[in-house]
Amino acid sequence: MTSIEELKKQRDLINKIDWSMTPEKAVDMYLEWGAGWTRGNEFARSGDEESIYFVIYDWDDPPAVTLLRRNSKEVEELAKINAPSDLVRESIEEAGRRPGVGVYPLSDSLKKWLAVELDAPMPF
Repeated sequence: MTSIEELKKQRDLINKIDWSMTPEKAVDMYLEWGAGWTRGNEFARSGDEESIYFVIYDWDDPPAVTLLRRNSKEVEELAKINAPSDLVRESIEEAGRRPGVGVYPLSDSLKKWLAVELDAPMPF
């Protein structure tokens, strides 16, 4: 698993991060059992399309930020980043912690922290 220090060196990967992707949107786009009609024109049209985005798995101890690569066939964990716990907690609470879910999008403040740490373009 790639660390934040190793990830910083992979500029091509950093430039592909989709900062607006969420776990729910990824399901809609890449998995046939997504919400379907809610996605409009945002869906994968071929197996060659992919998204690279961050999520929080709250079953990690402590919860960590995970960089994923997803297409319609698979999901691959590319990196785990130990972000400040207050920003991770804020993200989970902002998304509305739901028992049994365990996968959450990043808050704007956590995205900004990651962008600075990775020397990436600000996501917004």
